[in-house]
Amino acid sequence: MDNHLHLIIDANGADISRIMHSINFSYAQYFNHRHKRHGHLFQDRFKSKMVKSEMYLDALSAYVHNNPCDIKGYENCPEKYEFSSLSIYLGLRHDPYELVDDGFIMGMFSKKTKKARESYMKLVYKCSDKVFKEEVEFLNEETEYRSERKILIRNIKTKEILEFIATKLGIEKIKLHTKHCREIVEAKALAVLLMRSLCNLKCSEICRILGNITQSRVSKLSSLGVKLLDDEKYKNITYEFMEQYA
Repeated sequence: MDNHLHLIIDANGADISRIMHSINFSYAQYFNHRHKRHGHLFQDRFKSKMVKSEMYLDALSAYVHNNPCDIKGYENCPEKYEFSSLSIYLGLRHDPYELVDDGFIMGMFSKKTKKARESYMKLVYKCSDKVFKEEVEFLNEETEYRSERKILIRNIKTKEILEFIATKLGIEKIKLHTKHCREIVEAKALAVLLMRSLCNLKCSEICRILGNITQSRVSKLSSLGVKLLDDEKYKNITYEFMEQYA
């Protein structure tokens, strides 16, 4: 993997082509300046694939983190590879740029941090399957995804979301900050989903805003929020909020 990289990106409805163009352009400028060169850096256009299930997301993330095992010296310690985010997932180093949102994936393995990391590492070492590798590396197909959806401006204030949800569902806003309150689980799930989608917040940041909640719980509430959109009631509330604020 000395000539390519893997990224798992939450596009949030934005055109993935624009996102990748920005990343590639910025890196090419940096690389050319550092090595005093000119011209194109990347030979081919990027390839992408939509992640349609949590099971596939888990396996994909583990496979990406398994990649360094093919490099001499990292066969049994992929977490030591400096250009991988695995060490951040395992809590071995801090993410200085706060780009990695590990809470969502790790929360699928366990509510307990230590157990989640142990389970995830077991999956990382298993993800060397040839068939899966061919799919992820696009050896058998050419796949490209472009979103034609409206790009959302993610500068909504969390206060607006919490107040809107509380008003629409007839609950006290303070209850959205309480722990173990079953009557407002769905309201909190919808609020978390909107905050993740429209406020450009990571799970850890939502934890600080709501209080009394873990990152794994935030990720589960976010997943519940997505499922709630199948309900006409919550779908209409979401549409109404989008029309008013987004």
